[in-house]
Amino acid sequence: MARLASSLGVPGSLATSRLSRLECRSKLLRAGDVATLAQFDVFFAGVEIVLVEVSAAIVERATDLRAKYNFKTPDALHYATAMEAGASVFLTGDRALSRCSEVPVEVL
Repeated sequence: MARLASSLGVPGSLATSRLSRLECRSKLLRAGDVATLAQFDVFFAGVEIVLVEVSAAIVERATDLRAKYNFKTPDALHYATAMEAGASVFLTGDRALSRCSEVPVEVL
């Protein structure tokens, strides 16, 4: 969260795919972890967050990325979303995505 501190309170400063919400919440829902679910709900409802829908253009970019880098579909969709949103940096915990050059990748 420290990496995001400078974006907190800045409207529209963070873009992510709607797929991120699904990935963050599904395991917690299964486990019944309502406290952490509530924290994610607050985060995703924040003024900073722009939830980008998975459009046809994103799917096409993701297809190209998946072919080029052999990414898993969700990773390709996330990175394609960053490209379509005009992101200046892509934050991830996955070192494999650092092979991309279209948007600078920062591994947290």
